[in-house]
Amino acid sequence: MAEACKKILCIEDDRETAALIVEELIERGFEVSTAHDGRSGFAAILKNMPDLVLSDIINARLVGVARSELWPKAVQLNDREVETLTWVARGKTSTEIAQILGLTKRTIDFHIDNARTKLGAATRTQAVIKAATGRLIDP
Repeated sequence: MAEACKKILCIEDDRETAALIVEELIERGFEVSTAHDGRSGFAAILKNMPDLVLSDIINARLVGVARSELWPKAVQLNDREVETLTWVARGKTSTEIAQILGLTKRTIDFHIDNARTKLGAATRTQAVIKAATGRLIDP
């Protein structure tokens, strides 16, 4: 059985540069999608679950998110952390999540912060991306 083609998302605001990158990666046998800004890039990560994300956002380095069998198992999110991150991924604010779950905003923020810390993420957006790419949540 043939190995599945690895999916790469290229987030690049310069369309000419993006086209060159895409062309090179397709020639090397990758399935490539593009986004031209951070917002559409974030949406593409959640929708397409790429194996690798190339981005020019942190100019000093390219950020790669590799799926592995070990990484998700190493992160132990509890059910409430998974639930709150899933709602964050769906665009809900802490206040909205609190109303949905019948909890206080403070409790929701507590669970999101715990998940963020466990995932080694600086922001809730980074936590959602890591949890989604690690298949810890299903946005």
